[in-house]
Amino acid sequence: MTKTGIFVGSFDPFTTGHDSIVRRALPLFDRLVIGVVGDNVQKPYMRPAEERMQAIRELYSGVAAVEVKPYYGLAVDFARAEGAHFIVKGVRSAKDFEYEREQADINRLISHGQVETILLYAEPQLASVSSSVVRELQHFGCNVADFLPRPAGANQTNHPNSL
Repeated sequence: MTKTGIFVGSFDPFTTGHDSIVRRALPLFDRLVIGVVGDNVQKPYMRPAEERMQAIRELYSGVAAVEVKPYYGLAVDFARAEGAHFIVKGVRSAKDFEYEREQADINRLISHGQVETILLYAEPQLASVSSSVVRELQHFGCNVADFLPRPAGANQTNHPNSL
């Protein structure tokens, strides 16, 4: 039986923090599906899902265990559809932890215990990196290259978790 996990988010953009979670989660699973929010009415300014997915696919093009797919609705339903019993989430702070703990409790309840959440803590040097911060920096014309992962084989000197 294949052990499958999902990692879901809007990933607008997919940051070095997201990449760190994926790379640290990979040894736990045979298959890790990155679920990209297909539509989110709370974030109408998002880049199109296909554009976000393509960037992530390019990043993991040489990693057979990673799949990138759009998802709509609840993460727990996406997990079921993918045959996953685990949702992987990243946690940067106590605030993130409380939010994700509540989500994990609800997901466990509505899945009747079939979907468990695994929390991975942010690496200290990435704890302040978020898509929101990167978008704001981009808006003001800042170079955000250090906050965006590069595909395996690219110069990874600024990223400690290259494949």
